[in-house]
Amino acid sequence: MDKLMIDGGHPLEGTVQISGAKNSAVALIPAAILADSPVTIDNLPKISDVELLAELLKEIGGEVQIGEQEMTIDPTSMYAMPLPNGRVKKLRASYYLMGAMLGKFKKAVIGLPGGCNLGPRPIDQHIKGFEALGARVTNEQGAIYLRADELQGARIYLDVVSVGATINIMLAAVRAKGQTVIENAAKEPEIIDVATLLSSMGARIKGAGTNVIRIDGVDTLKGCRHSIIPDRIEAGTYMILAAAMGQNVLIDNIIPYHVESLIAKLREMGVDVETYDDQVRIRNHREKKGVDIKTLVYPGFPTDLQQPITTLLTQAHGTSIVTDTIYNARFKHIDELRRMGANIKVEGRSAIINGKTALQGAKVRASDLRAGAALVIAGLLAEGITEVSGLEHIDRGYENLENKLLGLGAKIWREKMSEEEVEQVKSS
Repeated sequence: MDKLMIDGGHPLEGTVQISGAKNSAVALIPAAILADSPVTIDNLPKISDVELLAELLKEIGGEVQIGEQEMTIDPTSMYAMPLPNGRVKKLRASYYLMGAMLGKFKKAVIGLPGGCNLGPRPIDQHIKGFEALGARVTNEQGAIYLRADELQGARIYLDVVSVGATINIMLAAVRAKGQTVIENAAKEPEIIDVATLLSSMGARIKGAGTNVIRIDGVDTLKGCRHSIIPDRIEAGTYMILAAAMGQNVLIDNIIPYHVESLIAKLREMGVDVETYDDQVRIRNHREKKGVDIKTLVYPGFPTDLQQPITTLLTQAHGTSIVTDTIYNARFKHIDELRRMGANIKVEGRSAIINGKTALQGAKVRASDLRAGAALVIAGLLAEGITEVSGLEHIDRGYENLENKLLGLGAKIWREKMSEEEVEQVKSS
């Protein structure tokens, strides 16, 4: 196991290139199952979640070739092999295999997914959609069994706006008989990205990006080539990082419209943000002031940026309140930030941050992907050396993190953990 070492206090400057969207990639790869000929996905991020999905597709008979930033998936030999255990348990987004395999084979057995521990994230809305389409769904010994004689289009109202459920129902519905209408659908850019791929394959989808999506089922889908949109959460993370320690940082390969809520909050804090067609420039010469933030479904402030911006707010004058309405357990990074000197307390779904406080290097552990990003930002801000363990979480969603930061002037490197440190992590 590795740990990330950060020598803090060094200003950042230069250009950073944003990778393809993780939250798109983990849905687009399973979507390739639905085709009857090869699918190529490019602008693919090199992250562990993508590698896990490639191995899962191989397990069900797919041929997968990975090149430089692209993956070609040949689904012609795939079959509905049960995946109750193993790799599927390590990946939250493995639930997209349910919708894709149900749509293609009319059956699937998928183990309940893992991923970041952010508290309860039920898949009841996914199941509600599958059942409305005609599937029988049972939970047997920790795995979800889905069976259908045929799938029939239906009108489905989501009780909770859910990106995962919206995409999963889309995957199952594109090869169902008749029309499916998803009401109260999520609007995230990643949903449009998945709908674009499916449409290129021959699906008939209208309304992606609105709260009502209409899908007219088709009998077959063909292979195609698709390029993933830029990762708005990675882009947002580097924008926050630049606001924390950057002097003049250009974030390249970005869709500014996708991060408008973050841009608004950074400007409210006093950060100098310039936007271009596919770039954002952050200049950081002014004192920052505290702001209040509430996470909401898109186009509101994203929950995936709540943890990174909490770190930034420790450097803002005054009191800031960050409320997460999406995941009530997404404050596990707070104890680690306190260890570094932050003045933060948690009350219910809110973190109350009193700034400005100087951060000190410390040994900290990432409990999930975005908590890891928050701690890296804290390490860049801190005086002295910060050791961040739990890198398996960071590697799930940030491609080439150290090299990108080194290119901006950060002092950052990986070291092997000692046997004693590994044992301490395992026992914690």
